[in-house]
Amino acid sequence: MPALPSMKASELLRLLKRQPLSYRVERQKGSHIKLVSDSRPPLLFAFHQNQNLPPGMVRTILKDQVGLSDEEIELVLKL
Repeated sequence: MPALPSMKASELLRLLKRQPLSYRVERQKGSHIKLVSDSRPPLLFAFHQNQNLPPGMVRTILKDQVGLSDEEIELVLKL
């Protein structure tokens, strides 16, 4: 699998909301957003809009928390 990019928190949130993941905001309290999807596990996202997320954090969120395979991550990120 190619190295994942670092990305802004706002970019990752936009990625999580679009197809095929289709997360939506269930609630927000301060900087914490609870995201839910019909086909994926719920996700608590600490949203700091201008914060840059390192590649390891992007991998942890997409692979461990969302449950995507390496191939699915490539498709979602269009690497």
